Amino acid sequence: MTITFITGANKGLGRETARRLIELGHTVLVGARDPERGAEAAAALGARFVPIDVSDDASVAAAAADVGKHEGVIDVLINNAGIPGPVGDPGTFSGTEALNVFDVNVIGAVRVTTAFLPLLRRSPDPVIVNVSSGMGSLAYTHDPSRSESKVIAPLYTASKAALTMLTTQYAKALPDIRINAADPGYTATDLTGHSGHQTVTEGTDAIVALATEKPGAGSGRFVDRHGEIAWS
Repeated sequence: MTITFITGANKGLGRETARRLIELGHTVLVGARDPERGAEAAAALGARFVPIDVSDDASVAAAAADVGKHEGVIDVLINNAGIPGPVGDPGTFSGTEALNVFDVNVIGAVRVTTAFLPLLRRSPDPVIVNVSSGMGSLAYTHDPSRSESKVIAPLYTASKAALTMLTTQYAKALPDIRINAADPGYTATDLTGHSGHQTVTEGTDAIVALATEKPGAGSGRFVDRHGEIAWS
């Protein structure tokens, strides 16, 4: 049975991904910072809750130790936790705000991946899915026909561009693990103020596809619900 750990899984894309993977037979570990919301989501889904704050080294280490003690292995790691940060006029942004966005959206994925690598390497087919965004694509944000070009969110978009590059570098550096990035698309979640034109189920299509691929599928790819897309 495939064991999957998902960060930020108490709501939105993370929770829907958990629900769908459980339906497909995965044993899902719901990672969340808020203990009440995390426990509630896990109970409702039929999953196990593991507390984790991806911005805190000690919390990440404790989560990995918890999974090591109980499951001893994970097959799929989904780095989903993320925050939007401020939008609009960048002249009002502070260094602290910038650090917070990158700490969760990029460094958080580094922390979690490092901590869970020993557990992933116990799997016969280890997989990492980084939940990125077309908002981090230079091509998409410069294409006036796309919704990504209409939004001004400098810190969020920059962090997602960094996460996609991180994915390609990790894929090269860790050839024993399949590592890809997913673009959920413009989805109705708390992060978008529920303004997205896609349902949360549609927004998880790419994540679920990458998490359920057969052994031997490619690494270092950027995928949306329609298939592989260009990194730029």
